[in-house]
Amino acid sequence: MENKKNLFLSTEQLPTDQLPTNMNPIVSIIMGSTSDLPVLDKAAQFFDEMEIPFEMNALSAHRTPQEVEQFAREAEGRGIKVIIAAAGMAAALPGVIAANTTLPVIGVPVKGMLDGLDAMLSIIQMPPGIPVATVGVNGALNAAILAAEMLALGDANMAQKVKAYKEGLKNKITKANAELKEVRYKFKVN
Repeated sequence: MENKKNLFLSTEQLPTDQLPTNMNPIVSIIMGSTSDLPVLDKAAQFFDEMEIPFEMNALSAHRTPQEVEQFAREAEGRGIKVIIAAAGMAAALPGVIAANTTLPVIGVPVKGMLDGLDAMLSIIQMPPGIPVATVGVNGALNAAILAAEMLALGDANMAQKVKAYKEGLKNKITKANAELKEVRYKFKVN
């Protein structure tokens, strides 16, 4: 429970030199329930690292359907460029959002009853004309990276940041492989 509390830091708890000023979100992270926040925290951390302004809201396709539709219809007019929608079980949220906007929607299936397979299949199986890009179960980080790649198509600065991020991934594996060579076993030959 302590970790969950820490995820809900308000801007009043940040040092004043870390507070963003005059930013409008260009990415929206929508979750079906605040219980999905620990999964989506990875996306939020990535957006902070990449300095991408975002918003987070909890909206339910089943419990607040009018609010979901209103959100989706108004998102583009508010400056949102990409929507990440996470949901578990029936996972209707990404599809309902996609049905009500022309913005790209990235679905994040949240692990639940059937290890997230139920949510993943619900998000993947959209009818023609209502696409939802879908990442792996609990794949919020990949959703955020995909959103950044979409934004980078029209933003050279963002493209450089994404390129640097991916180069960092490469360097991390290269370093790990070099360290692995130092691990010794009796019959290990490299």
